[in-house]
Amino acid sequence: MQLRRTKIVATLGPATSSIEALRDIIRAGTDVVRLNFSHGSAEDHQQRATNVLEAAKLEGRHVALLADLQGPKIRVARFTNNKVHLNTGQEFILDPEMDREAGSETAVGLDFPQLGKDLNAGDILLLDDGRIVLEVTSTEDAKVFTKVQVGGPLSNNKGINLQGGGLSAAALTKKDREDLVTAAKIGVDYIAISFVRNAEDMHEARALLDAANSNASLVAKIERAEAIKPETLDGIITASEAVMVARGDLAVEIGDAALVGVQKDIIKRARQLNRVVITATQMMESMIESPMPTRAEVSDVANAVLDGTDAVMLSAETAVGDYPAITVEAMARVCLGAESHPSILRSSHRLDVPIDATDESIAMGAMYIANHLQGVKAIVSMTLTGATPLLMSRLSSGIPIFAFTPLEATQRKVCLYRGVITHAFDSEHIENAQINQIAIDELLATGEVEDGDLVIITKGDYTKAHGGTNTLKVVRVGNDLR
Repeated sequence: MQLRRTKIVATLGPATSSIEALRDIIRAGTDVVRLNFSHGSAEDHQQRATNVLEAAKLEGRHVALLADLQGPKIRVARFTNNKVHLNTGQEFILDPEMDREAGSETAVGLDFPQLGKDLNAGDILLLDDGRIVLEVTSTEDAKVFTKVQVGGPLSNNKGINLQGGGLSAAALTKKDREDLVTAAKIGVDYIAISFVRNAEDMHEARALLDAANSNASLVAKIERAEAIKPETLDGIITASEAVMVARGDLAVEIGDAALVGVQKDIIKRARQLNRVVITATQMMESMIESPMPTRAEVSDVANAVLDGTDAVMLSAETAVGDYPAITVEAMARVCLGAESHPSILRSSHRLDVPIDATDESIAMGAMYIANHLQGVKAIVSMTLTGATPLLMSRLSSGIPIFAFTPLEATQRKVCLYRGVITHAFDSEHIENAQINQIAIDELLATGEVEDGDLVIITKGDYTKAHGGTNTLKVVRVGNDLR
């Protein structure tokens, strides 16, 4: 079976809550499941996480858990009749002090009292993912007076964005802080922080994570205009283990025309800084109701793969869609098609950058050999933390990277790394002289390699020590490796 290197993240919801449905999407190719903390109770998320691990075990797979915190989504309140129609040219007021249930055609409540202080006359507000456009004419204390530039229907609780970004809402709300502790108790592998403004937001999340005694990795969601400034973006990336190109709110704030270039820049920069990157939002949205993706969606997923993203994400498609497993299968098929393009095997990653860590030099050396030495069929990385396979996965290659580790937490963590396959391997009671042979025998048993193939093996002199990768060896399957 052809190896798929790009990973698939599937969001859970009513369509994928049962163990049977979870087994279906895992069998179809899901590598990571997303628990969306914008919906559901702590008990809901705990039960789903338990079901995921049970389903994965039944399928003989490891699947990572990603908790996605809601963040400070700024929304209008509710309308008396649930929906109004705004006409282009009319005046409309956003007033955080009015009754939250009393919205009308002229005014509506607001859940962010600070909004008026963040705005100036001439600013553009985008409601409901940009479907409604308001120009700020003035502010009076907390009230915001606007003129409708693009009208249409507006219903309860729709989101508000400021074109160009700059709203002062902190990334972590009171709810997020509580949800982060819940996610830590559940034992998730990744926690995504929404609406990140700068590196300080991630440092704050890290402190909360440490206080909760969690080893989860942090994912910074890039969805604010101010976050894509080069110096700000670099700070956010280096303060995180992964980033997500959250294209919904990001597109609203920077404009659709700029989104494609920004997406490419974020993916490229994350890989350059040795971080994981996820591309998300509306990737196969038509499959919520259709068993087939559109050609535009196929191209969208394929281009993200060609850009080097580690993972592509499904949202409503698997949470509430009619065809969750079929959608995962379609996405896997598109990823494989894109990965067959020759350009994806070329990489100049860090070739002109000095390396100051032994494990990174070993990782880069292994990948250079893999991409240039004829006959290499596999790379085996003996690892405790997954750090060396991560470094390897930053370099494009068609050669599978097997992360041999005794730790289940590491097996789940590497599920998000492009081109990395997890493999349970405990060397504690194996003599050092026998480790290579036993590792090769396991790959032979699973059909990953055959006699005559070359395999690259990296490990540390002391296989039980963290961060100790300092050895690289090329072996031929079938030879006596003792």
